[in-house]
Amino acid sequence: MSTAWIDTTRYLGRHAVVTGASSGLGEEFAERLAAAGAVVHLVARRADRLEGIAARLRHRYAAQVHVIAVDITAPDAVAKVRESVTNAGGRVGILVNNAGFGTFGPFEHEDPERIAQEVDLNVRALTTFTRAFIDDLLAVGDGTVINVASTASYQPVPYMAVYAATKAYVRSFTEALWGEYRRRGLRVIALSPGPTRTEFFDVVGTDRFDVGQHLSVPQVVDRAFRELERRSPAPSVVAGLGNALGATLARLVPRRLLIAGVAKALGEH
Repeated sequence: MSTAWIDTTRYLGRHAVVTGASSGLGEEFAERLAAAGAVVHLVARRADRLEGIAARLRHRYAAQVHVIAVDITAPDAVAKVRESVTNAGGRVGILVNNAGFGTFGPFEHEDPERIAQEVDLNVRALTTFTRAFIDDLLAVGDGTVINVASTASYQPVPYMAVYAATKAYVRSFTEALWGEYRRRGLRVIALSPGPTRTEFFDVVGTDRFDVGQHLSVPQVVDRAFRELERRSPAPSVVAGLGNALGATLARLVPRRLLIAGVAKALGEH
């Protein structure tokens, strides 16, 4: 774990809510924030995993870390998170919407229930959490929202149609919020990683779409904090120069050619 790119005075004593905190990027964000002196609220379904992470962060950084074992798509998820923050004597000053998953394969073979869960988690829950805590984030004066999108958000992705569409929503939604709140002190960024070795590929069940510049989890999180340390953070950042070039190229290539090329690479033979 690296603590590069973090101005600890910006996070010291702030209450940070991190969803999907039981592994991967969420766990790394939680660790960086704990190291910077934030009061961290870990949110995910796996209580045993969260308790282990919380114990390690408390021991390593003498940090205040709270565990909220909940499915964030559940009706009571926001209330449980709010209760945790209130009981700890604070209000949400940092929100990291990291929870999400993807599916892969021909659309007609996708399980309808799994698709509904994907949209619910990647889109509805992220939006609901952001709305639930926006008043707190504005009230602290210089709050922070980090929404994890994906390089898949920069173009339609055949055979990952639903996942790419949900991440396009995340990026568009986040950039719009940046436009609304950039003059009110709230820092809002969409972070788009490329292929990163987390549990993501295990959940999807394949690495066939593992295309782009590979970065480690710490490198991806570094990119987010590096941007946040700028005087005027961009609304959207891509982790990795190669991935950023790929995202730019996706905007320049004719749409029909781009989509056909992705379809051929991922599914057509």
